[in-house]
Amino acid sequence: MEGSMSDFCYWVLDLDKGIRFAGLASSSGKLVGSAYRRGLKPLATKEESEASVLNSFTKMNTRTAMESKFGETVYAYALYKNVKRATIPIRQSSKITHIFMASFDTNVEHEPIILNKIIPRISSLFS
Repeated sequence: MEGSMSDFCYWVLDLDKGIRFAGLASSSGKLVGSAYRRGLKPLATKEESEASVLNSFTKMNTRTAMESKFGETVYAYALYKNVKRATIPIRQSSKITHIFMASFDTNVEHEPIILNKIIPRISSLFS
């Protein structure tokens, strides 16, 4: 599975030159696939990235408390001074089993990429 998930992450990077990182993590917070844009110097170390993935999974699970009122989380987004980050929950039988994370340069129109390209592909991979 890991090879195909990294292939998916590289496919995401090819969607737009402003995508910096794509990663897929299991419910344990372990990256099962990831890719960085060629030539990019990551902003975080590998250890910091792994801690961030686990933190993002925890936050995504926390959001489920309000989903009975708001509907399921489509994706969560954070704008930092140096980067945009999006986290997309992946559900199987209504349980979040994985999260997909992507980071973007701050000038990228991230929402059309996420809604029109990434989420439909995730849906086809995990259906």
